[in-house]
Amino acid sequence: MPVEVAARPTLYNPAPDAPTLLHNVFGLPGFRGEQEAIISHVIDGNDAIVLMPTGGGKSLCYQLPSLCRDGVGIVVSPLIALMRNQVAALRQLGINAAALNSSLEPAERAAVRADLRAGRLDLLYVAPERLMMPDFLELLDGANIALFAIDEAHCVSQWGHDFRPEYLQLAELAERFPNVPRIALTATADTQSREDIRRRLRLGDARLFLASFDRPNIRYAIVPKASPLRQLQTFLAAHAGESGIVYCLSRATVDDTAAALNAAGVKALPYHAGLGAQIRSRNQDAFLAEEGMVLVATVAFGMGIDKPDIRFVVHHDLPGSLEAFYQETGRAGRDGAPAEALLLYGMQDIVFRRHMIEQSASPPEIKRIERGKLDSLLGVCETAGCRRQAILAHFGETLPAPCGNCDTCNTPASTWDATTAARKALSAILRTGQRFGIGHLVDLLLGTATDKITRFAHDKLPTFGVGTELDRKGWSSVFRQLIVHGAVEVDHDAYGALRITNLAKPILQGGEEIHFRHDQAATAAAIRQKKDRVALPPAANALFEALRAERTKLAREQNVPSYVIFHDATLIAIATARPASLAALADIPGMGKSKLDRYGATVLATVAAAG
Repeated sequence: MPVEVAARPTLYNPAPDAPTLLHNVFGLPGFRGEQEAIISHVIDGNDAIVLMPTGGGKSLCYQLPSLCRDGVGIVVSPLIALMRNQVAALRQLGINAAALNSSLEPAERAAVRADLRAGRLDLLYVAPERLMMPDFLELLDGANIALFAIDEAHCVSQWGHDFRPEYLQLAELAERFPNVPRIALTATADTQSREDIRRRLRLGDARLFLASFDRPNIRYAIVPKASPLRQLQTFLAAHAGESGIVYCLSRATVDDTAAALNAAGVKALPYHAGLGAQIRSRNQDAFLAEEGMVLVATVAFGMGIDKPDIRFVVHHDLPGSLEAFYQETGRAGRDGAPAEALLLYGMQDIVFRRHMIEQSASPPEIKRIERGKLDSLLGVCETAGCRRQAILAHFGETLPAPCGNCDTCNTPASTWDATTAARKALSAILRTGQRFGIGHLVDLLLGTATDKITRFAHDKLPTFGVGTELDRKGWSSVFRQLIVHGAVEVDHDAYGALRITNLAKPILQGGEEIHFRHDQAATAAAIRQKKDRVALPPAANALFEALRAERTKLAREQNVPSYVIFHDATLIAIATARPASLAALADIPGMGKSKLDRYGATVLATVAAAG
């Protein structure tokens, strides 16, 4: 069927202002964080690079300017499923949105093109490869374009964890449409990736908006592998009836894990590139639409997934970088409610990840970067301090105090006085000229006379052989924890050489003691701990469940995921406030004019029936 696009709703006026649209269309009481500054900047016709965590409100930063500016907002999106769900959600708000992708029938594609030419669209989602097709660019030449939004912009960077070469062509937009503002958005990008985004997309004059990367509603737990399937089942037992993702490194592990979970009574579906396209699509749609579903997947799944009520993300195996870990765990708790992130890791994971790096066809420079990123993740795994502080420090952000919402905060790790060991390690770095990596420095401390040690006459240094109280694994842990502490940094441009920072001076000079964590087995508390999903007074529980049931019915009638109708947060607010009129319902967050018109009477009837 052709895509239906309604006439522009009367809630818009010829010169709409952002705060009015925020309330009337999106049903939100106010902006969050940097949203207002970003939106004003883009409405004024300026370019922007936006780094904001998943669930932080990135989409609003281009959706709202597209409504305020004259013309259609063109959104570059990497996944068909994401386009489909975002379009469905926008149409629920009364916004004229459409997507143009390979899943449409010829008649549907023709209808979207006709609506674009006629100026009937507010937002159009396209994949990067389709956007840059000559015939589509010619179509855009005749359209009135409000802005270009490049979502998942980290895909343009070869330093990122999800490089997609088709994103590189998007730089041509700068020359072809010089007067159209462009906004590049990503949830995770380190300094190298940020500069790549700026350079490769020709956003040299774009203002950088760097929001806090903290996701305080997510509790982090990282534990060594013992029996991973048993650990996973123990974790899931505390999350019965909730939606979540379990990431595995290989397709075989995905299949085996999904089968084992189903045999144990957990609703689980597999997702990986080895499955047929129809099976992948069916399993993804089931996960998005159904509540209480677990998707067991490789990293082929997840980029741009917009499901707000994912309550947990488990890494069955070690990711390749801290960026990948943070991007993937960020898919939990987009609605702001409590969520869990569990990472299981073992020595076999570390060996395998390093093997993948060394055996890849990547140039040496990229391999060095990948080694450093893996080491940063391992440092977070082994830290004795707050996980969140260590994660945010990697992205250049300082959390002043421990978060109180990670496993090391809730159950402090066993530590040891590593002051002497740290001084030996720092001395080894200094005495070798800050030009060598961990492997060589460990050989020096253990007194291992390798060819490299003797070639540089390092067997003559006072630090040669002074560290026999620890084994190789122990010293590797010391160096990684020094990196997390900030006393040592990895010089990626110098083949992974370690360099000391100003934070190392008080350690070397005897003015600071330092404690590192012991290896420890996973505790039951770290795996079983769970925060309540919703905070409701007891009297509101029955109404909340009634609203959920009505939402499920409406979603099935329209063949859309339940969260497209209402987020849980909106239902919680309704169940708590018990509005008795449309005017009172209009004050509920998430209740814009379109949803009030569509569902207001049904919601009020449900509230009244609950008594």
